[in-house]
Amino acid sequence: MPAPGRLVTVIPGGVMLPVTMSNTFWIGLAAGIAATLPLVFVAVRHREKRLHRLQERARAAERLAHLGTLTGGLAHEIKNPLSSINLNIQLIQEDLQRLAREAGGSVGAEPGSKQAYPPAEPGAEPGAGEDSPLADARGSLRQSLPGAGALPGEMGKILRRFDALGREVRRLRDILEDFLRFAGRLRLEKAATNINLLIDELADFFAPQAQAGGVHLRTQLAPEPLKVEADVSLLKQALLNLMINAMNAMDEAKQKNKPHGGASELILRTERARSLGTEEMRVHVIDTGPGIAREQIERIFEPYYSTKRGGTGLGLPTARRIVEEHGGTIRVHSEPGKGSDFVIALPTSPSPPPAEKG
Repeated sequence: MPAPGRLVTVIPGGVMLPVTMSNTFWIGLAAGIAATLPLVFVAVRHREKRLHRLQERARAAERLAHLGTLTGGLAHEIKNPLSSINLNIQLIQEDLQRLAREAGGSVGAEPGSKQAYPPAEPGAEPGAGEDSPLADARGSLRQSLPGAGALPGEMGKILRRFDALGREVRRLRDILEDFLRFAGRLRLEKAATNINLLIDELADFFAPQAQAGGVHLRTQLAPEPLKVEADVSLLKQALLNLMINAMNAMDEAKQKNKPHGGASELILRTERARSLGTEEMRVHVIDTGPGIAREQIERIFEPYYSTKRGGTGLGLPTARRIVEEHGGTIRVHSEPGKGSDFVIALPTSPSPPPAEKG
């Protein structure tokens, strides 16, 4: 117990020290350390957790890159036989047509169907030769079908079945090509690009498709040149994906009588803006379609998410990936029943220094 009338202080551990000028500093230092230790412990734990999350992300990115390489190779291996199947389907249909003509009948495929399939890629023709299983099947078909006695109606039925098979093969090829564009490694070949000129070229290219769909395509370009470092072909692909998505949305709104903002106008707008103190270039792809519900906006950039029947669900994710590879962002503002505004933002190229006068 301290002497009566003498000041003491209690430090951590229950130790009582008399308060004097000599030990006041040490008492304050001990109390400060004791109060700081929990904060230091929390900061260290937070740092460890953040480091662990970064390591997990790095490992996940490495796994995804490896998986993307494997799936890309697998997709190519599937795509090559599909090319051969397409070619042989077309050859079989030609054989059937010839047999029908020899029989004196008239055979046609299902009305509105297409019989011209994409040819096999160069160097990807296993199955297209005379010794392939499909060539053997064609030979068997020639022998099994009677010549002059063949019924045009029966041949027409067979042709329609082959036509349906060809359409499904083409659909599989489209899915694989979309997947390869999305999952494949992007090698950017950047060059100084004037976005206004790029938009003009894109509008000229897309105008016939817009006109055929009853949509007026117009541009609203910034008055000054907007220079960015970009891969022109990839950036055009991203913008085309957004424009095709807008056209599909407006067409579906008209066909299904959904509420829309007119479903007759597609606008490409460019502007210079600032975000968080950084100058950027923005391209707006604006439609007057049905808009997008709030719960769907959070999912439209997910792979294989599509509200359109027959869509692959990779158009918007591919566009976002291309934009992000350029160091930019893509976002959407939409109002159900009025339309949507997809905005691509890219960092602008630094302006060249002014020429010295002298």
